[in-house]
Amino acid sequence: MSTEVAARARAFLESEVHPRERAFLARPFRDLLPELQQLRDEVKKRGLWAPHLPREHGGLGLPLGDFAVVSAALGESPFGHYLFNCQAPDVGNQELLLAHGTPAQRERWFVPLARGEIRSCFAMTEPEFAGSNPVWMETRAVRDGDAYVITGHKWFTSSADGAAFTIVMAVTDPDAAPHRRASQIIVPMDAPGLTLVRNIPVMGEAGSDYASHAELRFDGVRVPAANLLGAEGEGFALAQERLGPGRIHHCMRWIGICERAFRLMVARAATRELAPGEPLGRQQAVQHWIAESRAEIDAARLLVLDVAERIEREGARAARDGISLIKFHVAGVLQRVLDRAIQVHGALGMTDETPLAYWYRHERGARIYDGPDEVHKSAVARRILEAAGMARAASEGAR
Repeated sequence: MSTEVAARARAFLESEVHPRERAFLARPFRDLLPELQQLRDEVKKRGLWAPHLPREHGGLGLPLGDFAVVSAALGESPFGHYLFNCQAPDVGNQELLLAHGTPAQRERWFVPLARGEIRSCFAMTEPEFAGSNPVWMETRAVRDGDAYVITGHKWFTSSADGAAFTIVMAVTDPDAAPHRRASQIIVPMDAPGLTLVRNIPVMGEAGSDYASHAELRFDGVRVPAANLLGAEGEGFALAQERLGPGRIHHCMRWIGICERAFRLMVARAATRELAPGEPLGRQQAVQHWIAESRAEIDAARLLVLDVAERIEREGARAARDGISLIKFHVAGVLQRVLDRAIQVHGALGMTDETPLAYWYRHERGARIYDGPDEVHKSAVARRILEAAGMARAASEGAR
């Protein structure tokens, strides 16, 4: 089923979205909303809406591995996931609310989110602390009767501009063990005391609405205690649960970007002439870039699908090494393929005549967000070395 859905999704993007991309990229995202809504309505009519959600909630009910295939197809346009209502951070928030939300939380927040009537965001990173240490934060949520009072400072809260609510990571018990200090709390974006300070410019582009990353301040924001998602102290565990499937979503989206960039690169190499009758593709360096990109994309896809299958079979914890491996490996492939494609396009690659420059600006963060490459490499290496040490100790003890 996943290949059939992916083919239909790709056909929709090629006929309805790719021809509009150049005009879309030249305008603020907020100005595109009426046209994008028309395209979203068409996705619903074609029965392709929210492929990751269960059918009873309006989706296609695809398991993680099947959705990964569709996610790669949607990644071939900067607007693909948004149009199909499986865009980050909403997709992760949908999964959290579905798995851990109370009936009242699901009715108020999940149902309209699943329908695409509202958007959401996830407020975790703080400017005062290293984002690579997810348990180190200062935002506090203090219980006051039947409410929490939240005070703190967040930034790079993706898509906060125009969102209806945010899920906030806040310390509820500063004396608990590091991984039990924080909780997740749902906060309406119009709550008194919550200020969207600014959309942070990324590579010179502040963006608007969904295509933005905001700085937020919480100054005594009071929300009902019933807005607690899960139990107190489970914030880190819920974030990790959100992260495993989310890594598959991101990596397959990156692979979709790579596939589109690859096709653009090949078309440019085959048709651009350096002199009459001398196509760019005759240059050995360009040929090598094409071959290397094809190998890297194919290998990355297989690695991600293998990890997705293991998550479904054994759970995210058992697959944690693979989750880290795909994060830094696919992010590296993405950067290299985009760089080669831009180089082949020359000055054209630096413009928004193609989506390459947009992706290069916004996807360089792939090697930073959700943990920088270096953190994931060190974590995997430490576990490999620890396992080798234990194996050696066992072997010596058996002698």
